[in-house]
Amino acid sequence: MKGDSSIEHSSMEIGIYSLADLRPNPHTGITISSKQRLQEIVEAAKLADEAGLDIFGVGEHHRLDYAISAPPIVLSAIAQVTKRIKLTSATTVLNTVDPVRLFEDFATLDLLSNGRAEIIAGRGAFIESFPLFGYDLAHYDELFEENIELFRKLNVQEKISWKGRFRSELFDAEISPRPIQKNIPLWIGVGGSSESAARAGRLGTGLVLVILDGNTKQFKPFIDIYRQSAIQAGHSQEDLKVGVTGHVYLSETTQQAREEFVPYHLSYWGYNPFDKIGKEDIAEKALFVGSSQQIIENILQQYELFGHQRFIAQMDIGGMPFKKVADNIERLATEVAPVVRKETKK
Repeated sequence: MKGDSSIEHSSMEIGIYSLADLRPNPHTGITISSKQRLQEIVEAAKLADEAGLDIFGVGEHHRLDYAISAPPIVLSAIAQVTKRIKLTSATTVLNTVDPVRLFEDFATLDLLSNGRAEIIAGRGAFIESFPLFGYDLAHYDELFEENIELFRKLNVQEKISWKGRFRSELFDAEISPRPIQKNIPLWIGVGGSSESAARAGRLGTGLVLVILDGNTKQFKPFIDIYRQSAIQAGHSQEDLKVGVTGHVYLSETTQQAREEFVPYHLSYWGYNPFDKIGKEDIAEKALFVGSSQQIIENILQQYELFGHQRFIAQMDIGGMPFKKVADNIERLATEVAPVVRKETKK
C-alpha cells in the first residue's frame, strides 16, 4: 500500500486521528493493553503515511480508559517511522498545560519530524486535567485565553518578556529550541461553542469543527462566525483554514458498513447511531459510515456547505481490531481521497 509522497495537494487534505480509547472488543470482550494500543497507533500512522494521507493526529486524555496523555511523545515516535505526513495533536487541552513547555515540546517534534508538527488546541471535553495539574475549573475560559495568547507570542519570538495572571512572569526568557517551520501551525478545535469559533477568527488560527453527531447543517453557523470574526480582526480570508472531523467506517456496501460499525460505536458511546437516521437522510448526517462512494458523497456535500480545506477521520473506536483499522485506512487513502482531492482541487 503505497502513495505518492511527493505530491503537494492544493485540494482538500485528508487524514485520520486517534483518541486511543481503551474499550473492549464487542465481539470478544477483550480490551487490549495500553502498550499494544500505542504500538498499533504508531503502525496506523505508518500505514497512513505510506498510503499518501496528509495528516495524522492523536488526542490527549488523563484517564485510565485512554492510552495517550502526552501527544508530543507519541507523535515523536511516529515521526521516526513516517516521512511526509503532518503530525498534530487532536486536541491539546490548552487550559491545563504550560504554554512554554507546550511550545518546546512541539518545537522539538518539529525538528525530529523535519517540519511536520501542528497543534489543535481545545478547552477539553473532560475536566480531569484541572485538579490533576492544580488548575481551578472556575478559570476554564480565562486560562485558555491567556495560554493561547502566550503561545502565539512564543511562536514568533526567540526571547520574550511576559506577565500574566496564571503562570510565573517571564523576563527576557530564551525559548528553545526553535522549530524548522517559521511558526508551528495552530488550530482551535470547536465542538459547540460560538465563543470558541469567534476566538479562532479573532486570533486568525485555523478552525477544526469537531462533529460527532447531528445534522451537518447545524454546524455552518460556527464557520460563519469564524470568518466574520476574522474579517473584523483584519485577517485575510486567504489565510483562514477550516478542518472538519467525523467518525468514519468504510466497507463494500453502506448496509454492510452500518452492520459492522454499530457494535464498535455501542462499545464507544453506548448507543446505536442509526436508531434515528433513515436511509434517505444519511448524507445530511455528520456520520461517515458506508461504501467508499457514500463517504465521497458525504465529504463533498459538506465541502459545498463549509468550503473547508481539511477532513480528518476518527476510525479506531470501541475496541475495533487493528485489521479493520488498517483496511479502513487503505480504503480512505486509495478509494476516497483521490476522488475528493480531484473534486476539490483549485
